[in-house]
Amino acid sequence: MSVITHELSLQNFHEQLTYVLANYHSHGKSVSNYNNIVIGGLGGSGIGGRIARLALMQEIPVPVEVFSEYNLPAYANNKTLVILCSYSGNTEETLSMFAQAQSHGCEMICVAAAGQLKALAESHSLPYYSVALGYQPRMTLGFGLGTLVMILGELMGKDMSGSLREIEAMFKSPEAIVARAKEMYGVFQSTIAQKFVVVCDLAYEAVAIRFCQQIQENAKGEGFVSVLPEANHNMIESYYEKHDTNFIFLNSGKNVRVNARFDFLKGVLTDLGNTVYHYPVSDSSLMSQFEVIHATDWLSIWASDDKKVDNMQVGIIMKLKGHLENLK
Repeated sequence: MSVITHELSLQNFHEQLTYVLANYHSHGKSVSNYNNIVIGGLGGSGIGGRIARLALMQEIPVPVEVFSEYNLPAYANNKTLVILCSYSGNTEETLSMFAQAQSHGCEMICVAAAGQLKALAESHSLPYYSVALGYQPRMTLGFGLGTLVMILGELMGKDMSGSLREIEAMFKSPEAIVARAKEMYGVFQSTIAQKFVVVCDLAYEAVAIRFCQQIQENAKGEGFVSVLPEANHNMIESYYEKHDTNFIFLNSGKNVRVNARFDFLKGVLTDLGNTVYHYPVSDSSLMSQFEVIHATDWLSIWASDDKKVDNMQVGIIMKLKGHLENLK
């Protein structure tokens, strides 16, 4: 099987959404049958759940929580729907959550490309959604997030395929997004090796986490998230001098008080000589979130090129897996 590089996956990103639209099938479940929904997944397989949860938070009538852990919460029971995502199908934490969901009597839906999770879903006749093979897990967000959006939409009795088709069309002609990414890269190119701090509002928290994951895995750099308004009650006190930090602002613009907080913080940081890139979004729609994800994904790839690191390899993660394997 030929290797799909990160560059290729970004250039052909629309194909992931095309795949979801072509392969989605009804799970036949309704949100009215559940008291809560738990989405479980790690890393590139878990971030889609965080993004979907926040993007649809004002529409889903029951609590939705995302866990990147070995354990389900104590409240999980036969009125809990557990949606488990693992690209490889062999993520040990996700498999642990599967076993706990069984023991707690939870209903389940699984998303995986292969491995034990796929086999377990098939053997227990659970609703299961496939993902195309050949990618690095962190570059499969279109598959994972697209599928979760369809699953959650169906739970609410809402067909999300129209929204995904609009996003698919945007990525068939992504020149404007790539241009935005190049603009952002130009701002940070001379300081690309510094750590990144993404300051965001709640609507963009998961997107900010996604970028930090990408800068960490692809460019081997540090990335941190600060969410307003909370960070104005603590983090802001660390800014009395210039920092060796690249700042990215992500604000949906939903709250005028939060908007004022962003304006104030930008003034504090720029007056000290810090570099701030305020990504120009005006809402938190799925389309806007996909755009920001795509642009910042490109930034992480160009950062890896400038730092001359291999964005396909995750050596320390592999060493950790070997260490854990020796404990069995």
